[in-house]
Amino acid sequence: MKGEKMQPLVCSNIQTSVSRLMLLLLVVVFVSCSSQSEPYDHVDPNIGTAHSRWFFYTPAAQPFGMAKPAPSTNGHYGNKWGWEAVGYDDRHASIESFVNVHEFQIGGIAMMPTVGQLRTQPGLLEEPDAGYRSRFTKENEVAQPGYYSVVLDDYDIKAELTSTKRVAVHRYTFPESEQAHILFDIGRRQGESGKVVDAMVRKAGTNTIEGWVRTEPEYVKKYQSGAFIDIYFSAELDRAIDEYGMFRGDTVYAGADFIKGEGAGAYVTFKTGANEQVEIQVGLSYTSIDNARLNRTSEGKRFNDAKEAATQLWANELNKIKVLGGTEAEKTKFYTGLYHALLGRGLASDVNGAYPKNDGSVGQIPLNTAGVPEYNFYNTDAIWGAFWNLTQLWALAWPEYYNDYVQSHLLVYEDTGWLGDGLANSRYVSGVGTNFVGLIIAAAYNCGIRNYDVDLALEAALKNELEWKNRPLGAGKLDVEQFVKNGYIAHTDDWGDIPEATAFCASHMLEYSFSAHAVAQMAKSLGRQKEYEQLKELSSAWEYIFNDESGFIHPRDSVGNFISDFKPFQAWRGFQEGNSWQYSFYIPHHVNQLVDKMGETEFVERLDTLFLSSRADNFGGGTEIDAFAGVETIYNHGNQPSLHISWLYNFTGQPEKTQYWTRTICDEFYGTNPIHGYGYGQDEDQGQLGAWYVMASIGLFDVAGLTNEEPTMQIGSPAFDEVRISLNSDYYPGKQIVIKSKNNAPSNKLLQSAKLNGNELDRYEVAFEELVNGATIELEKTTSKTLYKNEK
Repeated sequence: MKGEKMQPLVCSNIQTSVSRLMLLLLVVVFVSCSSQSEPYDHVDPNIGTAHSRWFFYTPAAQPFGMAKPAPSTNGHYGNKWGWEAVGYDDRHASIESFVNVHEFQIGGIAMMPTVGQLRTQPGLLEEPDAGYRSRFTKENEVAQPGYYSVVLDDYDIKAELTSTKRVAVHRYTFPESEQAHILFDIGRRQGESGKVVDAMVRKAGTNTIEGWVRTEPEYVKKYQSGAFIDIYFSAELDRAIDEYGMFRGDTVYAGADFIKGEGAGAYVTFKTGANEQVEIQVGLSYTSIDNARLNRTSEGKRFNDAKEAATQLWANELNKIKVLGGTEAEKTKFYTGLYHALLGRGLASDVNGAYPKNDGSVGQIPLNTAGVPEYNFYNTDAIWGAFWNLTQLWALAWPEYYNDYVQSHLLVYEDTGWLGDGLANSRYVSGVGTNFVGLIIAAAYNCGIRNYDVDLALEAALKNELEWKNRPLGAGKLDVEQFVKNGYIAHTDDWGDIPEATAFCASHMLEYSFSAHAVAQMAKSLGRQKEYEQLKELSSAWEYIFNDESGFIHPRDSVGNFISDFKPFQAWRGFQEGNSWQYSFYIPHHVNQLVDKMGETEFVERLDTLFLSSRADNFGGGTEIDAFAGVETIYNHGNQPSLHISWLYNFTGQPEKTQYWTRTICDEFYGTNPIHGYGYGQDEDQGQLGAWYVMASIGLFDVAGLTNEEPTMQIGSPAFDEVRISLNSDYYPGKQIVIKSKNNAPSNKLLQSAKLNGNELDRYEVAFEELVNGATIELEKTTSKTLYKNEK
């Protein structure tokens, strides 16, 4: 069994003459020991790897690490729009290289071991013999948190990968060969990197290769035209380089020690004996070769030591949420989802606190008295929808990371004067053209996560909600002037060059209303009454586009009329990545008002229709392998705008339906194989769908994304007998949150009662403050009753 761990001594194979009784006892103990599994053992990184994003599959990385070495099957193909699935696909049968950097809009520093004839082009999936790629079999592939290995069948080379935070560590076991090579294919586009603008590689010592690559990702080109992404590396082999050279495309420059420009690459060659191993430590940086070298010398470890440390770190982090009971499939989904939630949005600052600034220069994070950076800087995908998964998870169990996330955005605000929704080396990569960073900052503040300049944070959040003059494209909210001045955004069917600025009036109004509510609470807490009143009024702007007659969110034109030819299922006309069926429930801060407007009976019936209908399509895109497969369906769990909807029954008299549907989605939308993982090829944005599973299966969630002045979390139906969440004592007074479920079984999805610290709850909700003070929630479950006629 992958990752199986046996206890020493007691569970060893003892070959001595003992009595039959003693043997029987030892067998019982052995079975008991070997059947015990830790969270680490339940992670399967290959789940959902069919049609997965560039940053999705990096098993050898550390949590939130910069170094993310991983196999690539088609990474050099790139992608047209900057977001399509590329990199590693479980359906592919050959590996083209091992790429050390996998981040949103960032990729590069590819390496590949080969033997025999020197080839310097990767080749295509359908023509593996035409390049340096190699076939492989799944039987010879191992993927675990912090470790990856595979046998390259064409070369009989075993490749192994692990990492420290900023150093990728490779180990290649070669066969006997007169011509063993390691390629450094640096000047070639990789994944979401976009076009390579420039590159440099050099031999820097008897056993060292160094260099850099500059790329122009599609989102950087769109949101911060003229900016680039730089990645630097310093790679040290554990043996001297015998022969070497440079290459560009098919042209090889034997003996050259320097090359520059697009396509630049290097190779080293040596003789190897059978099973001879070569280790390479690859220091990485986004600021300079010097800092890449410093990161390598500061953090670098021999392969076995690095693997052991990475494995232990993953075990420690995954153990912060310990679940007992539940099925094996539920544990696998849970810990694989948690693994993905901790994998994305990686480190971007160096060990000395240097970080890449928005203008391309190098900034410096303040150092404490011990000379250690006070916080880390991280790259980030857009935060769109993450308040329904990632940030709630961070707030509970990783507040230190949430705090650094806020600090990262405040650094960019200080450097540029604006918050950026997504950051690639501080460059703006908004992604969806909106900006929820102010909301995320406010939610952190509400939860007591405040180890940053609070006044600066409020200033940034207020500017993000209310200002538009000289607003850069990458700061998103390009139509916020209309919203603030007029209280609504007029619909237009003209997409223009930047559709995010013109085409999504209705979904933007809902989003801006929500974020206005969030920042209003922070302004109120900090005594900014004027801004509080203004934002509070804007938070109700959604009501203007709610059509009382139809009960749908309905865009209005420039004179205030509801637009004609309106179709609730139509996506991309007033609604971004969704439709009115989905977005009409996107009032997470005013759910009670929405229920009143629809009427509770109609509200519940519409939710019933939505879930009963969508279940037949696997709650979204069915089995179609495409990120946008469910955009024009009635409900789409594979994309962010729908992720809170199953929790809305808690605001009616039928909370049992939240319990039923959240568990059913966990059971049916989520799978345990490469194709059926997060839906079927759905867009798992850096751990968001995995984090949703985690929150739903422990039974805690906040529809409002922790944006209320005194945030609460709604209670659902946990999948497990017991959940233990360790709390960070630097942020919270309590030691842990314990959630116990009596009478838990797969058929018992519904709750009969709930207690908090021994006291009966009159509703399925608990204050966030009570949770982090240390809490025990006791739930009693009952056999699921039939909620619907003809229920599946």
